[in-house]
Amino acid sequence: MVARALGKKAGRAVNLLNYLNSFLHDPAYWHGQDSVWQRLLQHCEYTGIALLAAAVLAFPLGCLTGHTGRGGPLVSVLATAARALPTFGLLVLLTVLMGIGFLPVAVPLVALAVPPILLATHVGIRGVDPAAVDAARGLGMRPMQILLQVEIPAALPSILNGLRSAAVQIVATATIAAYVSFGGLGRYIVDGLSEYDYVQVVGGAVLVALLSIAVLGLFAVLKRVVVSPGIRAR
Repeated sequence: MVARALGKKAGRAVNLLNYLNSFLHDPAYWHGQDSVWQRLLQHCEYTGIALLAAAVLAFPLGCLTGHTGRGGPLVSVLATAARALPTFGLLVLLTVLMGIGFLPVAVPLVALAVPPILLATHVGIRGVDPAAVDAARGLGMRPMQILLQVEIPAALPSILNGLRSAAVQIVATATIAAYVSFGGLGRYIVDGLSEYDYVQVVGGAVLVALLSIAVLGLFAVLKRVVVSPGIRAR
């Protein structure tokens, strides 16, 4: 029984590799308007717009609540409510109400990305060493100066972690855009499932996974560049 089960798993792995090999070596996927490069560009565009919109909404609120020490319960409620939203259900509902367009796609992605950015910013600002804040206040810094010059730089690791988590979630979830006739890498998955073409399905899934890994690498480099060595060491 064990040998049979292992044989089945090995066979599935071989099939997946064969599907992936067929996808990678088929010129049809790499040239033209529907090429991998075009789909990748669309996917990155959706991700970038949604991440930017989520950061514009969540980052200032997280800074405000973290700096003042007020609104912690509100942050928790907002983050929990946003996480509870069914992304695909919201996409379908907005598409029915508003028609085909980028806005019905963007809203669920933004709602998905707000909680990690909001929580990470709030927790990061609240976690800044009070002694550093008191020292800045003793030097005559105003509240806004303390926030911009002391608290945000010290909280950058936490803030970047929130942005990284949001970006990876958007990359993985942006595939739903294909369900309402948009592009992106999800097009391969949706079209492949509808046509029983598992070469497209496997190829699209692997590309999404690789893009997620690339995002993780990008934020790792960004963290080394923008966070001071002393804060990274802590």
